[in-house]
Amino acid sequence: MAAIAIEELTVNRGGAPVLKGLSLSVEAGAVTGLLGPSGSGKSTLMRAIVGVQIVAGGTVTVLGVPAGAPELRKRVGYVTQAPAVYLDLTVAENLRYFARVLGAPRSSVAEALAMVDLGGFENRLAGSLSGGQLSRVSLATALLGSPELLVLDEPTVGLDPVLRRDLWAAFAALAERGVTLLVSSHVMDEADHCDRLLLLRDGELVADDTPAGLRERTGQTDLDDAFLALVEVSA
Repeated sequence: MAAIAIEELTVNRGGAPVLKGLSLSVEAGAVTGLLGPSGSGKSTLMRAIVGVQIVAGGTVTVLGVPAGAPELRKRVGYVTQAPAVYLDLTVAENLRYFARVLGAPRSSVAEALAMVDLGGFENRLAGSLSGGQLSRVSLATALLGSPELLVLDEPTVGLDPVLRRDLWAAFAALAERGVTLLVSSHVMDEADHCDRLLLLRDGELVADDTPAGLRERTGQTDLDDAFLALVEVSA
């Protein structure tokens, strides 16, 4: 079953197409990686999925309803590349505020903090945190309320290798519980953590396959080389 179904999605910016009649689906209860060079349209696609992007044509269906429908607000968690928290509030105050907005139980605050390894930071002002710590606070807000779908735009940027490893393990655990995750990344070694991979180039879908399938398709054992081979073929 598809958690996300996209048909002929077209998005223009400045009179030029960013997404060009894109069609794809994202399987429910799996970790799907969204990969591609800078400017390929990854962030634009994610904004369309959460319903905050003006589209020129096509349809985006999320959890069975049109993207951006009010009922999806509590069912979809979204993390942008820029931290989306209040810098003049503490970490705990931020999470308690967003928990109230979502109608999430107070206990979900501690659970979310533990998942992103921010225990002990509850009373720190968000504005005093490092970039990587701020990104983790934003991720924690998306985990509140047990969303059915998580749309994460480069959630591991600026994090050390140990934390990146732990977050991917957490993503896998969420998928095992039935949560659907769409995760964009420019770090190709993270692709092996995904059940399926979507590769974008210039607003078009170049590949939709498993990591093993991409290796077999390109004859490359290294996913970096596999992606380069696909991009060069599509050029």
